[in-house]
Amino acid sequence: MPLPIRPAADCRYDAVSLGEVMLRLDPGEGRIRTARQFRAWEGGGEYNVARGLRRAFGLRTAVVTALADNEVGRLVEDLILTGGVDTSFLRWVPYDGLGRAARNGLNFTERGFGVRGAVGVSDRGHTAASQLAPGDVDWDHLFGDLGVRWLHTGGIYAALSETAAETVLAAVTAARRHGTVVSYDLNYRPSLWRAVGGPARAQEVNREIARHVDVMIGNEEDFTAALGLEVEGVDEHLSELEVDAFAAMIDRAAAEFANFQVVATTLRAVRSATVNDWGAIAWSRDEGLVRATHRPGLEILDRVGGGDSFASGLAAGLLDGQPLATAVEWGAAHGALAMTTRGDTTMASKAEVLKLAGGGSARVDR
Repeated sequence: MPLPIRPAADCRYDAVSLGEVMLRLDPGEGRIRTARQFRAWEGGGEYNVARGLRRAFGLRTAVVTALADNEVGRLVEDLILTGGVDTSFLRWVPYDGLGRAARNGLNFTERGFGVRGAVGVSDRGHTAASQLAPGDVDWDHLFGDLGVRWLHTGGIYAALSETAAETVLAAVTAARRHGTVVSYDLNYRPSLWRAVGGPARAQEVNREIARHVDVMIGNEEDFTAALGLEVEGVDEHLSELEVDAFAAMIDRAAAEFANFQVVATTLRAVRSATVNDWGAIAWSRDEGLVRATHRPGLEILDRVGGGDSFASGLAAGLLDGQPLATAVEWGAAHGALAMTTRGDTTMASKAEVLKLAGGGSARVDR
């Protein structure tokens, strides 16, 4: 096993995520610009991992976040509770009636079809979660007194504000101090960094955080834009034939960041909005490079959250004591299944993940 993970009996939580939870508004098969109704979900790059670990794998999870205390915030809370994620570390911020001081984030997302790609329009400036400060959470109580086996956070949350980045840094340093494994999904989003310094600022923030990360997750754009590590010989998305180029990048990352114990990425080649080639690779210092089953021509209903479900499947496997080769299969299978249903969050079961990871098909189960 590549990671020294705290025993479950010593910890209240198997995993905790730090990040913003937004209200996702989905126009179904239509467009945002012409919608007359939306379906409401909850979602967030970091939160989705905790929810996946709870709902698909039955682990004990919680989320550290903040919401403005109004009806929208209470709706998001209700959705989190439905997902089974502990809200004990949800900080409620007073709402002033207009949102001048703090508000809740909205994420309008259309799924795309064929030649029309998915579209996301976030409305998340000055949100309660973006204003969460390091001192708002008793990290030593969470990681020390209560105990957490795994902390997951990422570059989306770190990009939201100066205080968000400081909060991430406080969380990961405290987690490492108490022996909690830290995973981090770089999740570089140009739109989040554009107004605050672009890739240069992204690298400054993410490289500092990366010094405290055990499990680093990201695609080739993430490692280039967020960590400044160039990946040569790949196109927009990695394909099965381009694994060697990414493996060389992993070698450079492992040399520069000696604390990285696992590095993982999904392999996605976009044929259309509804058909992608899908796979994953991972590396550890113990096992070297391992590859999940490659699934060319994977049919997709909703691609949002596929990477988060990969991360939760990978974490679930490692928390279960599986070798990295098995954990990456769990991650790739979970991500594939999550993209067959609507919403950011998984509707898959552990049995379905294990069946697909073990080579199962889509034949009817009776």
